[in-house]
Amino acid sequence: MPYRNSLQIMTDVLSHTSEYGRNGANKSNLMQKANLSHSRLKGFLENLIGSGLINSIIYENHQTYVLTPKGINFLHEYQKFVELSGAFGLEL
Repeated sequence: MPYRNSLQIMTDVLSHTSEYGRNGANKSNLMQKANLSHSRLKGFLENLIGSGLINSIIYENHQTYVLTPKGINFLHEYQKFVELSGAFGLEL
């Protein structure tokens, strides 16, 4: 598995969070899907919450994370950027 930069890890966390929809993803789900340790995930979640891309909510007595509209927009724009850079032969 190639190394990922911070932006790629953040988009992995965002995209895996979006898979859970309105119910949200818990930390265990995100740790497994994004292949991150608890401490690394915690740092990224704090950054994403602070940026307004993810909200932390309590759902069925568990802390879960859901994408905000800003987070959804970020994912769409990032995908456009990846496609554009790929069209020019650039790897991120």
